[in-house]
Amino acid sequence: MISFEVSDRLYDAAEQWGEARLEDIDDALETKVEQALLEVEHLVSGAHEVTFELEGRTVHHDPTDELAAFLETQAASADIEASDVLAMYVDLFARVFLDEADRPSNAPPTG
Repeated sequence: MISFEVSDRLYDAAEQWGEARLEDIDDALETKVEQALLEVEHLVSGAHEVTFELEGRTVHHDPTDELAAFLETQAASADIEASDVLAMYVDLFARVFLDEADRPSNAPPTG
């Protein structure tokens, strides 16, 4: 199990996602974490599902063996923790799938 904290960038993306879809922040954050983890897992291992828990802003992810090995290699070469590497990759994909076109037509204005 690898744990890391949700970055402000990912949290902001979740707020935008939730606002556009009229979801509360907890549901939106869970969705954005899942999307970002899935992007990382899929690129490394080809996985189509991810297993994780979200406690507040802490993510606990059970990576595939392929992703765990990849993260360890990356961490060793940068002399940082595997959890930090995963957090950076997840943050990289924080804004994936954000699209204002998905906002419901009856949603109130945002600005």
